[in-house]
Amino acid sequence: MKDFNSIISTAKETILLESSAIANLANLIDENFENSIKYILNSKGRIVVTGIGKSANIATKIVATFNSTGSPAIFMHAADAIHGDLGTIQNNDVVICISKSGNTPEIKVLVPLIQNYGNKIIAITGNADSYLGTNADFTLNTFVEKEACPNNLAPTTSTTAQLVMGDALAVCLLKLKGFSSNDFAKYHPGGALGKRLYLRVSDLIANNESPQVKRNSSISEVIVEISEKRLGVTSVMDNKDIVGIITDGDIRRMLSKTSDIASLTANDIMSTDPKTISDDAMAIDALEAMEKNDITQILVTNSHNQYLGVVHLHDLIKEGIF
Repeated sequence: MKDFNSIISTAKETILLESSAIANLANLIDENFENSIKYILNSKGRIVVTGIGKSANIATKIVATFNSTGSPAIFMHAADAIHGDLGTIQNNDVVICISKSGNTPEIKVLVPLIQNYGNKIIAITGNADSYLGTNADFTLNTFVEKEACPNNLAPTTSTTAQLVMGDALAVCLLKLKGFSSNDFAKYHPGGALGKRLYLRVSDLIANNESPQVKRNSSISEVIVEISEKRLGVTSVMDNKDIVGIITDGDIRRMLSKTSDIASLTANDIMSTDPKTISDDAMAIDALEAMEKNDITQILVTNSHNQYLGVVHLHDLIKEGIF
C-alpha cells in the first residue's frame, strides 16, 4: 500500500542529503583541481568528456556548460569509444573521464588507450583509490556517503556531485579566461536570455514611428498624432529640441478637467524634462529605466541628443525581455 503521507518528508530528506554531500565537496578540492585547471588553460585542444551510464548523461551536460562559457568541449561515450569512436580524441585534447566507482570494465579498457595516444586524463570519481582514480593524471574526488535512493543504488547524490564538480571546473575556467557578458551573448544569441545581452534600443525602434508635435500644436493635432503613431505618446519639439512629452494619460486627465480644448496647445498639457535613453543603450537598460520611473514609454535620442523615436513597454514584451 502506498504511503502518500511520506511524500513531503521523502522529498525533504532527498534534498537535505544531496545538499550535505555537495557541501562536503568543498573539503575534497585540492591541488589536483588546481592543476587540472592550469593544464586545461594551457592546452591547445578541446575538452573531451566521457562516461558511461548515468555518468554519460552528466558528461553531456558538463560539455554543454563548457561550450556555453567559452571552453570548447565534446562528448564521447565510453562504450562507443572502445568500439570505434576513439578517433574523437585529437592530439592536444584533454580528457575528463567520469565514473562513480572508477572500476567499470569500459573505463579499465579506455584509460590505457587514451594514455597510449599521449592525452592527459582528468578523473571525476567517487572512489579515488579506484583504477581510474589511481591511473588518471589528475583525480577530482566526488565521494558521497550514500545515494538519496532508499536502496542506496540509483545514482542520485553521486551524479549531482559529478555535475557540481563539472560546474566548478567551468566557472573557474570562465573567470580565468575573463569570459564576459558580451562573450556570453555570442554563445547565446537566441531567446530572451540572448536578447537581454545583445539587443539594443536602436533595434527596438527600427520599425517604430517617431511621434512628434510642436509647442503650439492644437490638442486635436496631439490626439491625432498619438492615435496615428499608436505608441500612446508623442514628443513635443521646439525645432529639433525635445521640450516635452504628452501621453494618452495626459489627454485623459485633461479631458476629465475640461471639455473646452479649443484654446489649449501642446505646451499647456505637456510634461517637461521627459525621460530619454540613448539609442546605443541596451534594451534591458530601457526596461530598468521604465521600471524605475514607473512609465511605459521612453523617448530615444542619439549621441547628439537628437530625437529618434519611442520605445514602448510592448516592444520589450514582444522581444521577451519583460
